[in-house]
Amino acid sequence: MGGFDWSVVWYAIPYLAQGAVVTIEISALAMVFGTVVGIVFGLLLLSDIGIVKAVVRAYVYFVRGTPALVQVFLIYFAMPQFGVELSSFWSGVVALSFNAGGFMAEIVRAGLQSIDAGQTEAAKSIGMTNRQSVIYILLPQSLRRIIPPLTNELITLIKGSSLLSVISVTELTRSAQVIIAAKFTPFELYALLAVYYLIIISILAKLSEYVESRMA
Repeated sequence: MGGFDWSVVWYAIPYLAQGAVVTIEISALAMVFGTVVGIVFGLLLLSDIGIVKAVVRAYVYFVRGTPALVQVFLIYFAMPQFGVELSSFWSGVVALSFNAGGFMAEIVRAGLQSIDAGQTEAAKSIGMTNRQSVIYILLPQSLRRIIPPLTNELITLIKGSSLLSVISVTELTRSAQVIIAAKFTPFELYALLAVYYLIIISILAKLSEYVESRMA
């Protein structure tokens, strides 16, 4: 460890902290938008409208079957072709939301289908429609089963946000790469980068455990 340059580490800490803030902002926004998409599409996967289910299944199949990096490039380069000009930051949010929505749709669908079918039958017996039984009976009961995989998806988003460095979003990984290019100390910077990610993920894991214990 005699060759480890601590001066570069102390220099990089505040700059990577700024990148960490951007990483958390992007991941939080993508989680919110992805959750909305996931809930809506998860419900649509249980609908009786064949064409709607087919479209949603195709979307989920595409998201799960292609690399997240490819999806980032597609969103970043495709949107201007349709006249939608977004900054790198918001292109990254859209790309991560697009990716998260596909996985969350499957999480929501699985959570709803895990509830005993008797619950739906009981709801219908008291005059509830399918929509009412899902919103007022199935969805609240499935929350406890959905929360853990949703937290895992957030952790995946945090790590996946590093891919946005390829479209010049100055998040955590990009911040480290900029300093590496200036200081030529990759080992020190990537070691520090790993520590930052470990801290963020550890905090999220603890929050997840707290939420799960409260809901139990």
